[in-house]
Amino acid sequence: MTEAGLSAMTDAFSTRELIKVKVQEAAPISAKEAGAVLTEKLPGVEHVQTIGRTVVLYRRHPEKAEIQLPRG
Repeated sequence: MTEAGLSAMTDAFSTRELIKVKVQEAAPISAKEAGAVLTEKLPGVEHVQTIGRTVVLYRRHPEKAEIQLPRG
């Protein structure tokens, strides 16, 4: 999770509400742990789901929100 990687994710959220992040097998933490770390480092981002080594993240678009997450 480099600054460049976090910056790329922030840029991706400017055009979409959901992004998928693939965690490499050699990573020192699990995909689930990576999702938790990313939600701490990226403001307004929620960890929606982990599928294998893929983390699904959500951040509501401030002007054109298309996705509504259930509250629970």
